[in-house]
Amino acid sequence: MSGGNDKTSPDAVQSGAAGASAGPARLEHRQIVTVLSGLMLGMFLAALDQTVVSSALRTIADDLHGLTAQAWVTTAYLVTGTIATPLYGKLSDIYGRRPVYLCAILLFAAGSLLCGFATSIYELAAFRAVQGLGGGGLMSLAMTIIADLTSPRERGRYQGYITAVFAGASIAGPLVGGIFAGQATLLGLAGWRWIFLLNVPLAALAVVVILRVLHVPHQPVRHRLDYGGALALAVGIVPLLVIAEQGRTWGWLSGPALAAYGTGLTGLVLFVLIERRMGDAALLPPRLFRIRAFRLGAVLHFVVGIAMFGTMTTLPLYLQLVKGMSPMAAGLATLPTVVANVSVTLLVGRLMSRTGKFKTHLVLGIGSLTLSLVVFATLRADSPLWYVAIGMLFMGAGLGAAMQTITTLAQSEVPRGDMGAATAAVNFFRSNGGTVGAAAFLSLLFSLAGTRITERLTTAFAEPAFRRITEEPGNARALDGVLRADGTVDLRDSAFLRALDPRAAQPFLEGYVSAMQVVFLTGAAVGLTAFAIAAWRVPDTRLSDD
Repeated sequence: MSGGNDKTSPDAVQSGAAGASAGPARLEHRQIVTVLSGLMLGMFLAALDQTVVSSALRTIADDLHGLTAQAWVTTAYLVTGTIATPLYGKLSDIYGRRPVYLCAILLFAAGSLLCGFATSIYELAAFRAVQGLGGGGLMSLAMTIIADLTSPRERGRYQGYITAVFAGASIAGPLVGGIFAGQATLLGLAGWRWIFLLNVPLAALAVVVILRVLHVPHQPVRHRLDYGGALALAVGIVPLLVIAEQGRTWGWLSGPALAAYGTGLTGLVLFVLIERRMGDAALLPPRLFRIRAFRLGAVLHFVVGIAMFGTMTTLPLYLQLVKGMSPMAAGLATLPTVVANVSVTLLVGRLMSRTGKFKTHLVLGIGSLTLSLVVFATLRADSPLWYVAIGMLFMGAGLGAAMQTITTLAQSEVPRGDMGAATAAVNFFRSNGGTVGAAAFLSLLFSLAGTRITERLTTAFAEPAFRRITEEPGNARALDGVLRADGTVDLRDSAFLRALDPRAAQPFLEGYVSAMQVVFLTGAAVGLTAFAIAAWRVPDTRLSDD
């Protein structure tokens, strides 16, 4: 490992006190890849957890009788990860990247262990929040360490490795999730519980590897920790996300909803005031927002995060609820996304490293993501899988080109002394967007699904043939408790769809698809907004080699 032109060992660099104005540590490609091996194992934990859980979430929600409340499982993780992410940036600037990264892994493992023994959907959501406290540091700290060791122009090459890790998790996750979710019991526990328990030995391995290979230079930066800002941010974000998930139940203008709006807005105003008072010690330093590239990167991370996470939570439901796939089959069906993502990520990373240009890749990536949502918005209950795969190819290619270029844009003009805080901040905006997307898209889906299914059932029951089908013993048992006396439906558990005659299930499938079409169309509108920002606001600059 080297500082300036003098070669030194990693430990010597780590213990040496480099000047604040010193340039970045220059490492050989082999040395960077060695460091990356430690980072990627930690990141694999977070990436695998997301893909494993998403593929098995329907099984988990059905077992815990909380299908319509499943958004809590996703949003709880994202909320705590979102709030913790900026703190990780500050803590790593003060104490060094490695010890803080290790703490993130240990927190993640503790949350995973608790999730494995959850007894209700809300208890699982609470334990997922603990997981999120650790997961919030895994991605942002990895990107920060890469930024520490490379020039802006080189980053695309190495960020491609990280995206490839996520792609690998996208392949392994659905398979592992499908295998475990498909087991009624395993060693005395429900199969899906091993999805979380598996993280514990993986975390132990990650800790061992990181202790051996993750030796990076650390130049201590004096920061005060902005605990007041973190608390105000929690007060601002949590009520707004709660109403995004519960609005359909409470009523969007009910008393509890208005209280949530007021509390959230108050928290956000306090957060802005605290950040201004804290100055350089702020959780999200105001000076960063004076950097145009950072502002644009933060906005794009937020907007693209809405579309990305909203789609990633809705599409598996289409495959499992509408197409009747098992969690494993649904995971395997997403392979076109993975293939496109890996291919485009590696290609774009090399092109950026060679040319120093990134805007074209950014615009085309967001455009491809938007196009995928348009394809998904035209899905029907009887759409062939090859048509779904077309949308997946566009989505995978779009994310492969867009996500690494947005991060590169946000980091491109940030001083190295602020790299930890800045990288954490842009990941904060992406997580925030993801939280909003997951909560709002699922809330919109189940708000519409009940009404649209009821409408189709009303029409179907007008036909004597349909009534006779539903009165058959097997169908009657499956529908017991689903059809309420007032004509509405109970959608908290979707297991009944597996037992229904396809003819009796058709109104349910059509109602779900109709609601999903609106959700995907909303996502396309969000993607189009990001496309306009990227095309007309992002400058076509060349990345520096310094």
